[in-house]
Amino acid sequence: MAILAASPVAYAQATEGLKIVPLVRGDQVWVSFDLADGFTSDMRAVIKSGLKTTFTYAVELRLDVPFGFDRLIGTSVVTNIVEYDNLKRRYTLSRVVDGRTDETTTDDEVVVRQWLTSLSRLPLFRTSLLEENRDYYVRVSATARPSNGSILWPFGSGISAQRKFTFIR
Repeated sequence: MAILAASPVAYAQATEGLKIVPLVRGDQVWVSFDLADGFTSDMRAVIKSGLKTTFTYAVELRLDVPFGFDRLIGTSVVTNIVEYDNLKRRYTLSRVVDGRTDETTTDDEVVVRQWLTSLSRLPLFRTSLLEENRDYYVRVSATARPSNGSILWPFGSGISAQRKFTFIR
């Protein structure tokens, strides 16, 4: 059984707008995150206009090296897409995780908000890549498209945060 020890100091390093929770279960590192300010009223208006909107999350798992360069263990890309059909008044939602696609439709804006800005317990990395009793961190970088530098986009050039944990087996 693997144990995950999260450092309270590491939590303070995370950006308030993007909260990350790594969790080790079995042979996987599961990642959850929430982009608190990603779905603003301006964002809602852009989506309602029918413009295809994409939130991309680049997730990195890194070995924390105290006196040197941190080592990249693995990367994963999560892309959340929404497109609103004004005639049918329905949203088409797509999520692509490392090339695997999941798609659904809804008419509920709360579901759209959740789909675009949150990810819950997604197994992104294998623990076989980790060394016992070492410190690691998960870094998530979020961007939105279209990104034209407009004031409509709350995090135009992107936002990132990280969360440390110790892998103990």
